[in-house]
Amino acid sequence: MTPSRFRRPLLIVAAVAAVLSLAAVGVVMAMAFNNAVSPVWITSTALYGLPAAFLLMLLLVIDGVAARRRTRRPDER
Repeated sequence: MTPSRFRRPLLIVAAVAAVLSLAAVGVVMAMAFNNAVSPVWITSTALYGLPAAFLLMLLLVIDGVAARRRTRRPDER
């Protein structure tokens, strides 16, 4: 499905997106606790970053399963 040379960069992008969006969620919550409004870009990162990272990681899991099935030995079926 995905060439192996793209798996590692996709994994890194997904992990960075997840970490950044979790940090953005923390910033939004801290600002809301202080009765302040967070900037739009921080709120957007919090809202869209985690689902995007989740979908990328789901794609990588599905690709890993498909790759494992392709490389399975004939006597294991």
